[in-house]
Amino acid sequence: MSAQPRLLPWPGPAGQRSYLATDDGNSPLSQLADEMEEVQLQTGAELLDHAAKMLENQKANALELRFLSARLCEALRDALTVAESRGGRLPSPDGEEAEPDKPPTSANGTNG
Repeated sequence: MSAQPRLLPWPGPAGQRSYLATDDGNSPLSQLADEMEEVQLQTGAELLDHAAKMLENQKANALELRFLSARLCEALRDALTVAESRGGRLPSPDGEEAEPDKPPTSANGTNG
């Protein structure tokens, strides 16, 4: 099993974070997660384009803008999860295993 579980791009049954622990980065579940991440990032990019056009429209009403804001929040949340998941799978520069949900330590031993 992999020492570092992969954060998956979908929530568990109770809304909690879901992880995959495997040494096979090409397993069917890993491939599905990769595809889902790509869909989430593409959807966010398309939503961002739509938002730019909507904001140019002086006739956009508050309800439309509120709906847009909610979708942008969802897309940003997805993108942050993808970034965290992918960042957690990067090898650390000094060869140490990264700890989940803990920021990397700089060369002088401080965070950041």
